[in-house]
Amino acid sequence: MKTVIIGGGIAGMAMGTFLKRKGIETVICEKLTGITERGHAFLMHAEAIAILSELDGNRGTGMPGSEVKGFQLFRPDGEFVKKAPLDGWRCLKRCTLTAYLESLLPADTIKGGRVFSHFLYGQGRAVAAVFTNGEIEHGDLFIGADGGNSKVRQALFGEVRMSEIAVKEVVGMTMNRTLAQRYAGTFIKYQQADCGLAFGMIPTGKEEIVWFMQYDPSMSDVAEHDATALAHFCQAMLADFPAEVQSILRGNDFSKTYIWHTRDFDLLPAFHKENVVLIGDAAHLTLPFTSAGTTNAMVDAKVLASCIDQWACGEEAFRAYYRLRSGIIGEHIRLGRELKKVFLSPAKQAEAPLPFMNSAGGEQRLRVQYFTDPICSTCWIIQPAWKKLILEYGHCLDIQYVMGGLLPSWRECKGKIQSPSDAAMHWKEIADSYKMPLDAGVWTEDPLSSSFPPSIGFKAAQLQDGQKAQLFLRRVREMIFLEKKNIMKWRFLETAALEVGLNTIQFRSDYMGAAREAFEADLALAAELGVVSFPTLIFTDPSGQTIRLKGYQYYQDFEKVILQLMPGAVKAPFNHEPTSLFRQFPTMVDAEFALLSNLLRKEARTLLQQLNKDGYIEKIESGNGVLWKMK
Repeated sequence: MKTVIIGGGIAGMAMGTFLKRKGIETVICEKLTGITERGHAFLMHAEAIAILSELDGNRGTGMPGSEVKGFQLFRPDGEFVKKAPLDGWRCLKRCTLTAYLESLLPADTIKGGRVFSHFLYGQGRAVAAVFTNGEIEHGDLFIGADGGNSKVRQALFGEVRMSEIAVKEVVGMTMNRTLAQRYAGTFIKYQQADCGLAFGMIPTGKEEIVWFMQYDPSMSDVAEHDATALAHFCQAMLADFPAEVQSILRGNDFSKTYIWHTRDFDLLPAFHKENVVLIGDAAHLTLPFTSAGTTNAMVDAKVLASCIDQWACGEEAFRAYYRLRSGIIGEHIRLGRELKKVFLSPAKQAEAPLPFMNSAGGEQRLRVQYFTDPICSTCWIIQPAWKKLILEYGHCLDIQYVMGGLLPSWRECKGKIQSPSDAAMHWKEIADSYKMPLDAGVWTEDPLSSSFPPSIGFKAAQLQDGQKAQLFLRRVREMIFLEKKNIMKWRFLETAALEVGLNTIQFRSDYMGAAREAFEADLALAAELGVVSFPTLIFTDPSGQTIRLKGYQYYQDFEKVILQLMPGAVKAPFNHEPTSLFRQFPTMVDAEFALLSNLLRKEARTLLQQLNKDGYIEKIESGNGVLWKMK
């Protein structure tokens, strides 16, 4: 497979490096030749720094840029407004980062002087990119990384409706050793309290300071491409700002300073069309108030590369990429617009907001503590709704699975279920009420005396691999609910670990040691939070507000809580086709497949039977239902 990346900026070069390291033939086509100073510098979060470190490998060259440890906001008269610690942020010069990324690529990867013109198509798919200099590059996959004014995006979706330019930003860089050392590691901003005007500065070295002036052009504006006029304009706009601001302006070379027109557009319905996919600003342009643009470009590259690695190059990979990124980007677009309103009308705000996203990669997530147990029948019957929730809102959730200890022993059991016969009767009632396959035979044929062993097994799987731990939990649930197997027994736990791809030697070692301590920690957390029934789900937003759900939940119950705590959450679309669903979830029962396919149960069963007849899935009969498994 050959990949052609159109755009050799940060997103394009990061993408190219990931693909090259996966052994994929890659060509990066860039319109410029050489590294430009345009863009000066920007903030980048630890998530992007971690990606850079991953790309760097074992070279040990060290991360570019300077660490930014704190933010301070003042009024122009020097009045202190607020400060905040910054964890994991760095300020980087654009030319430094682009040179760094270029050094990670083989010398012949980037071809400069290529301005994209159009695609050549064959059988509805792009087969080559054509450039204005007459050159043509053939490929199998094309990635548009050509920025906010993307010609590739235009070729796919036509012109997008850009927002009006309500805020402009003058960006420059000054040499000032005194101020650079005084404010090392600090992002300083001066913000007018009654209008849209602000000045910010961040040291990028021992002498360098990158600075910006954000302003409402309806107040006053200046013609572009006139260095003298721009210098006078900035000095006039900032005349009432502190002397250090004037010092920075006096030392600035305005011939290398430019005006950034801040704009965005609504979230696209997809980031791809056939075999052409977009990343970075080409896929999603946000306003600069969140300082998340560069981090998003790096994360896009990593996520898309991972999706291509998992699903190969095709619809599945691109849909997964969109599902993983669109909700986060939608939140960035929303927040950027809210911060723009605050900037333009600061007097209406009770508190000045921070000019950056305040969590990893700019991502606002809800923390979900999911208290469960491998033998909890209600946890089993909510699986259809839980699967749909993961597909549509998983990008908004940071889920912690906690084993709550449903059955320590029958002697210690509390509540109405006091014996295996009580459990059998309860399971039969659950199965009849919710129409989920649930065979109560284990309680009469080979009853468990405790749920602690499979809970410890889950913790052992979790210590080894978080994703495989979810598969392990699913597998042991299938064993007990459908196959009547006593999952206390080691042979079943070991079999489940082997089937989901865990290292069984490590699994056994952890089961006998560290997993028991991890399980004890789970029990202690459940006791601390007063969790006594399962499932219990505690949703917590970034501000600390919590909502607790207990017992059986419909999908709408989960969604209501998410939207209550995170009103800007954007539901990610997902592919309802059977092949896509079974790649996501290798085993499903009728109820799960029906809900995820948007089909009635009868229609879902007919389709599943046809897939079984076609040899795509395997039919596994249980006492009162069927498990369908991808072959």
